[in-house]
Amino acid sequence: MRALSALLLLLGLSGPLSAQQTRRFGDLAEGPYRRLVIHNVMVIPGHGGPPVGPYDIVIEGNEIRDLIPLDPVRARSREHRHPEADRIIDATGLYAMPGMIDLHCHLREEPMELEYVYYLKLAHGVTTIVPAPDRGLEEAMEQARLSAENRILAPRMFPIWSWGAGTGRSRQELENPALALEIARQMRARGAHVVSVGDLAWNPELFGAVCRAVYEVGGITTVHLPPSTMSMVRALEAARLGVTMIEHHYGYAESALDGRVQNFGREYNYDNENHRFRYAGKVWTETNRERLLGQIADSLVRYGVTMLPTRVVYEANRDILRAISLPWHEKYTHQALLEWNLPNPAYHGAYHWDWTSDDEYYWSVAFELWGKLIYEFNRRGGRVAYGTDDNYIWATPGFSNVRELMLLRETGMHTLEVLRAATFNSAQTLRQPRLGLIRPGYLADLILVDGSPLYNLRFLYGFGALTLDASGRMYRTRGIVHTIKDGIVIENARLLEAVARMVARSRQGVDWKRNVEWAPFLPEEER
Repeated sequence: MRALSALLLLLGLSGPLSAQQTRRFGDLAEGPYRRLVIHNVMVIPGHGGPPVGPYDIVIEGNEIRDLIPLDPVRARSREHRHPEADRIIDATGLYAMPGMIDLHCHLREEPMELEYVYYLKLAHGVTTIVPAPDRGLEEAMEQARLSAENRILAPRMFPIWSWGAGTGRSRQELENPALALEIARQMRARGAHVVSVGDLAWNPELFGAVCRAVYEVGGITTVHLPPSTMSMVRALEAARLGVTMIEHHYGYAESALDGRVQNFGREYNYDNENHRFRYAGKVWTETNRERLLGQIADSLVRYGVTMLPTRVVYEANRDILRAISLPWHEKYTHQALLEWNLPNPAYHGAYHWDWTSDDEYYWSVAFELWGKLIYEFNRRGGRVAYGTDDNYIWATPGFSNVRELMLLRETGMHTLEVLRAATFNSAQTLRQPRLGLIRPGYLADLILVDGSPLYNLRFLYGFGALTLDASGRMYRTRGIVHTIKDGIVIENARLLEAVARMVARSRQGVDWKRNVEWAPFLPEEER
């Protein structure tokens, strides 16, 4: 019963929090309130529709209760009366949109603080995450529970489970398709919601049985298709077999090869990440473009799979010098994360020790063709969702969430479609019907942005973006002023100040640019 109650809490099904006592998180956040009113705000609803308003948004506990349209004449007069509230936020000039849902990210390990990831995600508008259990599944589920109970300041979480985790089943049982439904029920009772099935791609029958079973018990499946088993299950087969979402780029180009397997070089070793990522880009130069953008795109839509591109985590591959020189590294990228990003065969995702101009060419081709596939899939009615896979490969959390939106826009998707991918589409993929929209009855997960993201997605960065006021004067916007998660109002500027202090502490006694990547750019006497 305790496991079921915890699961309902994680899924946001335990009812509104209107009776819960308002909490304070130091000077960083406060809430939920008996009643909170966001006054005079423009609303981007999340379903792809344009901004509307202004509105007063009424929130009770953790639930949106009403959207009251404002008569602009009365709103400026003394006759206007706000709904009674414990707190009123004057949102004049701000835009509200649903909190974003990152369906694939990482928390990494110590010495990087969990709060470092949580605060950067929240400061950049992410109110829900699907994290890999980097610090162990038990710890991941405990963090998810604490977040659901608002005992920590963090996005709501749906940790990724591997197939059979926590069940005590033998390998023979886990690999028996006839037991898939029984095992899925057992996992669900223990709190599993998102189940990774990449390790099952060697066996199409088992893969399909698990995907169907997990979905039947109310969960979803996600897959990073490994090139080592691509000859058995590519993206097309994974979609046909019923996986909920396909992470990253793997399996798409392979589905349109003229042969069954990629032209791997004789030196190739899947466990050598320099090889692995080089050939993951190169395969896009071998695929049949016409078949990929036609037959394969049509089939993926027909099978109902969700695309989860996570383009931002691969952008370093097409321009490594850009990746290491991003402006937020100095103040906001944790020292541990910098060290994990630098070339080192001992770390996953740190494979740029022999990264050539040809490799960057392969990945430039990959990004262009991959983007065309995403565009065609979306145009045909396929569901594109949102994730970053950040905290790897020079993708700093939070900042990467904004950049991912820009990379989806680069495919040709309209900005409203991009925002829909990050909100409504991701909520639908996650099977969370009370997330992803700003509407009465939905959970109070939303963000208040200084300027319309429809005009400029860079307005979502923590440092805002340059623009002009009505008189033509240049100024910098404030970014996301407040993230509201579960009715808790967060002071985003203070979150970023807290992150900057964590990063400064991580650098104590460290010359953070003294390494082989930055050395060419240092004065000769400092090398």
